[in-house]
This record gives sequence, structure tokens and C-alpha cells, in this order.
Amino acid sequence: MLRAAVSIASNIAEGAARGTKAEFKKFLAIAQGSAAELETQVIIAGRLSFPIETEKFLSELDEISRMIVD
Repeated sequence: MLRAAVSIASNIAEGAARGTKAEFKKFLAIAQGSAAELETQVIIAGRLSFPIETEKFLSELDEISRMIVD
């Protein structure tokens, strides 16, 4: 989960540093994929009864995903 979370921010930063809109869009798409991966992991962790605040995580992740798309 940590790796997927770090990947979101890392891909946004890398895309921004590339210098072209096309490259930035490409890395935003990769970041969105990492967000989807993290969402899946949070859902699975919740179903396996890990002590996490599933709804809070999913709500914050939804907000992050919307920021990536906009």
C-alpha cells in the first residue's frame, strides 16, 4: 500500500518535470492507475479486517483521484 501511495505522487512529479503536456498527461494516467491499485488494496485490507479506517481512506483517495483527472 505504501508503494502504491508513493507512486501516485512520484508519477505526478516526474510528469511535471518532463516539460511537455503530452508527457505530463501520460504520467497523470500512470498516477491514476496507482490510485486505482491503492483503492483495491484498501478495500481488500478492510475485508480482511485489518485495523484501518477504510471509508476515510477511500474518501481521501477519491478526492485525490478527482484532482488528478481535473
